[in-house]
Amino acid sequence: MSQHLYSLSRESVVVMLRQLGLVPRKGMGQNFLVDENIADTIVRSSGIQSGDRVVEIGPGLGSLTRPLSQRVAALVVVEMDRRLLPVWQGQLGDAYDLTVEWADALQYDFSSLSRRLGGPIKIVANLPYNISSPLLIHLLDHRDAIDSMTLMFQKEVAERITSAPGGREYGSLAVQTSQWMEVERLFDVGPQAFYPAPKVTSTVVHMRRRLHPLAQVRDEALFRQVVRTAFNQRRKTLANALKRLHPDPKTWLTAAEIDPSRRAETLEVAEFARLTELLSLG
Repeated sequence: MSQHLYSLSRESVVVMLRQLGLVPRKGMGQNFLVDENIADTIVRSSGIQSGDRVVEIGPGLGSLTRPLSQRVAALVVVEMDRRLLPVWQGQLGDAYDLTVEWADALQYDFSSLSRRLGGPIKIVANLPYNISSPLLIHLLDHRDAIDSMTLMFQKEVAERITSAPGGREYGSLAVQTSQWMEVERLFDVGPQAFYPAPKVTSTVVHMRRRLHPLAQVRDEALFRQVVRTAFNQRRKTLANALKRLHPDPKTWLTAAEIDPSRRAETLEVAEFARLTELLSLG
């Protein structure tokens, strides 16, 4: 691997972007990671090995791309902003094997990519804040193609993903993620590690696909609908929150051995699964 040309520090990044005529796009959530030590720590924490099929979403200025490319034989990046190609070339030099998928990650078919690469992929990414939650749901829809994900979120989103039943942040995102993934919150990253610096702290989360889901669900779309409906009116009792899904929610909840006076944030994943199975049976 040839020596990379651009050094990632706040000062050098400002100069580099000015030289290339690039301005970070707020609408694309471009808060670029510029702390190389943090980037190296994220890559080490991902546990990737040289033979893994690794995908980076939104490589930005290449802070993760460079250490990832040094660990694996080939790297795939999914990016929308074609302006950034000269930056990666400057980061990696001439000797690298980088496949660029110019695409919107929210619409990208990760399952198809996995088939092309010959097996499950591992994803490492500093996710744009503005799409991180819907993108996580999209990735969960492609979970059979994904072995693990090491992702950086806004801290409050990470808290929602990793929260447990009964917690203030526990909600639909935590239920849907824990159903399919083993989730571990790793460490926080301060605003100073980014350019432009966001007004919030970020958190790195590691997820590994479960060999078996936490609870058995035959109708995944219905499961998601039940979970989302329950949390849409989280201050209401389940009997009231779930009225739009069942003409007699109290009977439905009682049949699932759930007290109708409980609220959504108290339910375990298995209880949401029981509700889904009963609803699917009519």
